[in-house]
Amino acid sequence: MTDTVLVTGGAGYIGSHTCKALSALGYLPVTLDSLVYGHTWAVQWGPLIIGDITDSLVLDQVFSQYQPKAVIHFAAFAYVGESVDHPAKYYQNNVVGSIAILDAMRRHGCRDIIFSSSCATYGIPRQIPIPENHPQIPINPYGRSKLMMEQIIQDYGSAYGFSYVILRYFNAAGADPGGQIGEDHDPEPHLIPILLQTVLGQRSHTDVYGTDYDTPDGTAIRDYIHVTDLAKAHVLALKYLDESCQSQCINLGTGRGYSIMEVIRAVQQVTGKSVTYRTVGRRPGDPPVLVAKPEYADSVLCWKPDFSDINATIATAWNWHQSQSRKKSP
Repeated sequence: MTDTVLVTGGAGYIGSHTCKALSALGYLPVTLDSLVYGHTWAVQWGPLIIGDITDSLVLDQVFSQYQPKAVIHFAAFAYVGESVDHPAKYYQNNVVGSIAILDAMRRHGCRDIIFSSSCATYGIPRQIPIPENHPQIPINPYGRSKLMMEQIIQDYGSAYGFSYVILRYFNAAGADPGGQIGEDHDPEPHLIPILLQTVLGQRSHTDVYGTDYDTPDGTAIRDYIHVTDLAKAHVLALKYLDESCQSQCINLGTGRGYSIMEVIRAVQQVTGKSVTYRTVGRRPGDPPVLVAKPEYADSVLCWKPDFSDINATIATAWNWHQSQSRKKSP
């Protein structure tokens, strides 16, 4: 009998890549997605239920019909700036909605959850690279909503016997090497697709926020982790919970940082085209450097990223964005 996994937000960027990875290993991924940001075309490896995670009736229907052995919970709003302007939206969805999922799991006897968290829970880093025991002092409502849910999941673990793996991502990037799915946000918050849209003429330029950081070239440094490596980590976390039932909080990153200007040069090298950009002031709360200390993921999940070179990551994204551009051309 095929094991079923409920994937909330499975029509989104990381969720859809994880559904593909689950299917490849014989699981049936059942996607629950409101389609506020997700896409029906991204759901190719299992059924799609359109609904909101705050709707307990929908949740009960899904759990009763599919009886998932575990939940992989991606569904969240994730725009930092928007979270500052509209915190109620973030706490309602990311916290209240997530509690609704946990309570549905309780009602239906499902006790394993893999939670999509973020390096945003760390706030301004005190040490680089960032280990899992780094103080968590988020500086925006998005980061706080993720930290709240980490703490709530841990409380459910203690009180109700839940087992969990909390995965703190750094900067997701790239696209499915097979070309079936990729990154498509509106608005698009991430640097690499913005640069590629600029190269394709879909934007007039890319803004570079801040050139006066205490970094070698003055621009912010980030740890870019390929989306298929993230997907692989979720499948390994599922296997880990099935075998050990030991709960964990784990960073997912490469341990290698690239500055904004390094990424721009890499995009130019991969695409063979120049990038038009302009320098503007820093965004409030952007740390100079965010790089993961990734060794714990290897020791617990036997996970190492397959993509560690930024050019290879960008190449998969470039292939995806070119294919989408051709589809949209008259």
